[in-house]
Amino acid sequence: MKIIYLSHPYRSGTEWGVWLNIHSAHLYAKDLWRKGYAVISPVSNTAFMGELDDFEHWMAGDLEILGRCDILVLAPGWERSEGCKMEYSKAIELGLKVYEDIEEVPYA
Repeated sequence: MKIIYLSHPYRSGTEWGVWLNIHSAHLYAKDLWRKGYAVISPVSNTAFMGELDDFEHWMAGDLEILGRCDILVLAPGWERSEGCKMEYSKAIELGLKVYEDIEEVPYA
């Protein structure tokens, strides 16, 4: 089974914005699971752990996880997220298949 890494913005200027980002990532992950993939969603994995507030630590872990995946899927708004841009660059470096539109991901 192929593993998808879902890159989705997490941070927001408000707690409500963070909640919306987590909820959105959850919905995209469900759609990708339905397409037949195993899905890693770092936004869901670390949901509501913002009080730890160690961006470098989070990204080091997320990039390590990305390196064990087959495909990177970028959620809408990724280009405005520092973390998503780092994930995109790493995926290109690793030679992963990258989808910038979730609708373009085929069924497994």
